[in-house]
Amino acid sequence: MSTAETPLIIVVPREADTAEKRVALVPTSVAVLIKGGAVVRIEANAGLAAGFPDAQYVEKGAEIYVDRAELFRKADIVLQVRALGANGDAAAADVELLQDGQVLIASCDPLTFPEIVKTVAERGVTAFALELVPRITRAQSMDILSSMATVAGYRAVLLAATAAPRMFPMLMTAAGTLKPARVLVIGAGVAGLQAIATAKRLGAVVSGYDIRPAVREQVESLGAKFVELDVQAEQSETAGGYAKEMDEDFYRRQREAMKKVIADCDVVITTAAIPGRKAPILVTTEMVEAMAPGSIVVDLAAERGGNCEVTVPGETIRHNGVEVLGPCNLPSDVAVHASEMFSRNILTFLQLLIKDGQLRINLEDEILQETLLSRGRQVINNRVRELLKMEPLTLSSPEPAEVSPVSSGT
Repeated sequence: MSTAETPLIIVVPREADTAEKRVALVPTSVAVLIKGGAVVRIEANAGLAAGFPDAQYVEKGAEIYVDRAELFRKADIVLQVRALGANGDAAAADVELLQDGQVLIASCDPLTFPEIVKTVAERGVTAFALELVPRITRAQSMDILSSMATVAGYRAVLLAATAAPRMFPMLMTAAGTLKPARVLVIGAGVAGLQAIATAKRLGAVVSGYDIRPAVREQVESLGAKFVELDVQAEQSETAGGYAKEMDEDFYRRQREAMKKVIADCDVVITTAAIPGRKAPILVTTEMVEAMAPGSIVVDLAAERGGNCEVTVPGETIRHNGVEVLGPCNLPSDVAVHASEMFSRNILTFLQLLIKDGQLRINLEDEILQETLLSRGRQVINNRVRELLKMEPLTLSSPEPAEVSPVSSGT
């Protein structure tokens, strides 16, 4: 058990999904934690796919563990990029390694897979889901969704530019003038705005659409045209700043108005995802068939089922001459910078939890309230409890600052 005399043990396992190239903590972040009094242990080769070999971690003071089970057993805090529901088929094996009293911090997808939250709660694990960080100013430096969306938006445009049979910029050559590609980005959140900016830098003629009219200024500030549809949306985002699921009638009217716009585009990039829900269909089969042969659709919501009706998650297909890309986990393809951003998010989050070298959870903090999934052998998060058909809890009394830290199982 970690006490005032013994340091917290923070561990970073290699990601269980072999397709995941990111790592939860990069070497520079390790140095910060060690300077704060923690012991940091890294599973062998955990950062290798992201460009951070074990030697770099050792240089910053980390210890390297080859035995994954031993690494978990001697941990106070476990840091992962993906865990629990976000880990797919690999989740169960890691859950078995988690110990009573440990803290897990990761992307967990609890709103899609609430049952696994109940499982870790029963094991005595205190779990935090970083994708539930509220969209408030103070939490911006901890917001993994924004960080990873920035990477995904950038990467999506590069995929489109590579797949397209035309170049993005207008070029005046001895062989004639080449018209610029016309790119439409649907959804002006973080991913969409980054996609707009990247496509504009590549020289395309860019348009952006979002159901929230308030983002018009942001779209136009990047040099893109804001697409106006005669479709009204009164309440299009939640109090936490995330996209809100609209009713089917709204999406039907939106699709009808969008068909003509999409038919004139060479590239369409969709970015509309609702946390914990299937992505809304924004681009129908009929719309795809109205596009010119050689056009490209990049569906950033593929992991959530896709915004395009013909999308096949994880695959690239050709439908009526249009190439439809359904990439999953694009941030993993840009593993170096994605890991650096993710690591910075986690490091900032840890500053809320670690005071004077010890773990102290203040339930009065809005960020911790929103991200806390389980504690004291029960599911704490009321959004997850609702999905599990459980009565809501009231967090009436915050934990005092002098509370003892968790047991590490050592």
